[in-house]
Amino acid sequence: AGGSAPLLALTVALRTLNCFLVQTSFVPDEYWQSLEVAHRMVFKYPSRDNYGYLTWEWAHGLRGYSYPLIFASIYKALQLLAKDDVQLLIWVPRLAQAVLAAFADVKLYSLVQHLENAETAKYVYFCQLCSWFTWYSCTRTLTNTMETLLTIFALSYYPIKGSKMGSSCKYLALVALAIVIRPTAVILWIPLVFSHFLQEQRKADLILYHCIPVGLITVGTSLIIDRMFFGEWVLVQLNFLKFNVLQNLGTFYGSHPWHWYFTQGLPVILGTHLPFFIHGCVVAPKRYRIFLMAVIWMVMVYSTLSHKEFRFIYPVLPFCMVFCGYSLKHLKAWKKSAASFLLLSNLVPALYTGLIHQRGSLDVMSHIQQLCNNSYQSQAFVFIMMPCHSTPFYSHVHCPLKMRFLQCPPDLTGNESYIDEADLFYSNPLGWLNKEFYNDTLLPSHLIFFSVLEQEISSFLALRDYEKTATVFHTHVPQGRVGSHIYVYRRKT
Repeated sequence: AGGSAPLLALTVALRTLNCFLVQTSFVPDEYWQSLEVAHRMVFKYPSRDNYGYLTWEWAHGLRGYSYPLIFASIYKALQLLAKDDVQLLIWVPRLAQAVLAAFADVKLYSLVQHLENAETAKYVYFCQLCSWFTWYSCTRTLTNTMETLLTIFALSYYPIKGSKMGSSCKYLALVALAIVIRPTAVILWIPLVFSHFLQEQRKADLILYHCIPVGLITVGTSLIIDRMFFGEWVLVQLNFLKFNVLQNLGTFYGSHPWHWYFTQGLPVILGTHLPFFIHGCVVAPKRYRIFLMAVIWMVMVYSTLSHKEFRFIYPVLPFCMVFCGYSLKHLKAWKKSAASFLLLSNLVPALYTGLIHQRGSLDVMSHIQQLCNNSYQSQAFVFIMMPCHSTPFYSHVHCPLKMRFLQCPPDLTGNESYIDEADLFYSNPLGWLNKEFYNDTLLPSHLIFFSVLEQEISSFLALRDYEKTATVFHTHVPQGRVGSHIYVYRRKT
């Protein structure tokens, strides 16, 4: 590991830059299943029982506190140092994630170096750093990001044929940790663990001395952590799988055709790496077939679930990068041009998605933060009239400002005619507002909404004396309820 210190320093520097060049929002879970939960765990105001908000998943025990606890510890440290400034609360968790991502990149490099040679490792490392989707995702506080990083760490101890670094205990512990944080991680590891079991001579030992103790310790720890915060015994992983897999209630968030991951999901996240991945699958040694099997298996299993998202298959990317690196190494005459092509073709989507696309929902938070600075805070009331969880919440405001947003928990009782608050609002925005705020004393001081809504509620805004105080760019591709800009309206007092 002597030579890897400069490499680690370089990678940490690159991922830190990566962190600051990603200023857009991806999916609500980035805040609502991590930072919002952590913020509520650490900063409790006795006078404000609603300072912080837990989404419906927490009410039903579908999520565990093990992952938010990581960020809660960061918040607690900042609080004890009296450094709990809102900018630090936003950036320190992301920087921590960036440093972890850098360690994972170097782990991937040393794994390939150990299995093959420094040259192949160099190409795999290059492909990993070029990947636009990794750039877009690896510094975000998403469970999918942590699952992917833990997968790389686990892989570096996985006993693949020809590896002398394999350690059953270490890799199983990391896999177990990934499953605690995101239970679906079990899917990716089924073929890998099964393959290890088949080639293991001492099968009973593997189960008795490795699988069972590791499983008991991690599940036990996760149970105790959740017991502390839920106040009762909850087996989160079971609830999560039951809800998402057995009941398939994820369809509430939209459904896609079965082939989506093959025709869109994987091609999009691989981007221009796709031809190299296919070529790499052909030229890579036989012992890497288990990696390819894991990729195909995971994509196939996920294809059976109707709710599909790009980030769900993010953990297969490191496996794909191993094949891409092989492909590059095998290209004799075209190496330089291929590498330049990969770098340039990934640079544009990485910078566009990181700096421009969907940045409004984070930029608008700075307008809300300003309300914390003055004596006006106690009178202020911010109402976010956007699709559910479009913006972060108290983790990006960090003062007990009165805030509200449109709620959208799914109905778990089987009521056919159930409509959530957000859908009710969007079915008739003007009527909803007039009914909700029939009395002027109830009116919010600030309204925040997407530009597409302005026309429809203009009479309400005029009658109630609201004026536009800010226009924030959000996206070049507005769709449905999401507009190109976000407007901030303030009530004249």
